[in-house]
Amino acid sequence: MFRSVVIAAATTATLTLPAVAQDVEAGAELFQKQCGTCHVVMNEDGEILAGRKARTGPNLFGIVDAPAAQVDGFRYGSGLLAAADAGLVWEVPHLVAYLQDTNIFLREVTGDPKVRSRMAWKVRKDKDAADIAAFLATLK
Repeated sequence: MFRSVVIAAATTATLTLPAVAQDVEAGAELFQKQCGTCHVVMNEDGEILAGRKARTGPNLFGIVDAPAAQVDGFRYGSGLLAAADAGLVWEVPHLVAYLQDTNIFLREVTGDPKVRSRMAWKVRKDKDAADIAAFLATLK
């Protein structure tokens, strides 16, 4: 069931993306403003590449194309753990869809209409979500 749901989510995300190029620099700025309060991007050497030393959300270093809920020591919510159990991998279209509405995305992935995300923030514009995902894709 997961594969068909995720393909549908990816297709939806892809179809809703604007027909303009993704802007990594804009994504970096948006990350700092919208995501950096709760998230950090810290490499293996402990160098902070984006965000602050925030611990509300997990470290997002290498998140793109990685399995969901894999940061050691981070306490993920049950919704994201269920999505991880279903095999969610953070491909760019999945990340874009998640950023725009975490609850709807997790409900589609898990098939559970009651599942909720602990992340309340939503990125309102398609292009902004795509730019943030493009920025995160550069941090591996």
